[in-house]
Amino acid sequence: MNPDIVEKLGTYIWALDYGSVLVFALTGALVASRAQLDMIGFVFMAALTAVGGGTLRDLVLGRDPVFWVAQPELILIAAAAAFVVYWTAPMLESRYRWLLWLDAVALAVAVPAGVGVAIAGGFGPVIVVMAGVITGTMGGLMRDVVGNEVPMVLKGSELYLTCAFGGAVTALLLAWLGLPTAIALTGGGFAVFLLRAGTLIWGWSLPAYKPRPPRTRG
Repeated sequence: MNPDIVEKLGTYIWALDYGSVLVFALTGALVASRAQLDMIGFVFMAALTAVGGGTLRDLVLGRDPVFWVAQPELILIAAAAAFVVYWTAPMLESRYRWLLWLDAVALAVAVPAGVGVAIAGGFGPVIVVMAGVITGTMGGLMRDVVGNEVPMVLKGSELYLTCAFGGAVTALLLAWLGLPTAIALTGGGFAVFLLRAGTLIWGWSLPAYKPRPPRTRG
C-alpha cells in the first residue's frame, strides 16, 4: 500500500478510535449507573468498555504498543465521559434506551476502526473481518459481564454480532471494489448502524435455533 495512503488512513483510524472510545465510555458509565457504582466504578467501567475491544484487537494483530498505551489521553477521555454520565444519568428518562442507541453508534464506529487497522497492517480478508468484529463487540461484552447485565452480544434478538459482521464485510467488499479505503470504512460503519437501528426500531432478527426432540425408535 502506498505510504501516503497508509498515513492518511492512519489519521482516519485515529479519529475512529477516538470516537469509539468516547461513545463506548458513555455506555460503560451508563451500565455503572444502572449498577449504582461509585465514581471510581464509573471510571473503571467507562475505561474497560472504551478500550477493551481495541486492546484485544491489537494483541491479536501483534501491534506494539497497544493503541491506548501509545495514546494515553484516550483513558482521560473515557474518564471525562464517566464524570459526565455520573452527573447527568439521573436526568435521563430511560437509561437503558440511551445505552442501546449509544452502543449502536459506538459499534458503527469501532467496527470500521478494527477493519482499518487490519487493512493498514496488510492482513488478509478473514483477519480483516475478525479484527472489525473483535473491536466492535469485545468492549461491550466485557462491560455487560462486569456490570452483571445479560451481554448484548449473546442476545439473538439484538443481532449484535450479525451487525458487526455485516459492517465489516461491507467495508471489505467496498475496498475490494476499488473505493478509497476511508470511504469503504465509512460505508461499513453506516451498514452497522442501519442494521442495528433496524433491530431497535423494527425488531429485525434472524431465526433462532430450536432443537427438535430426539427421535424414538419404534
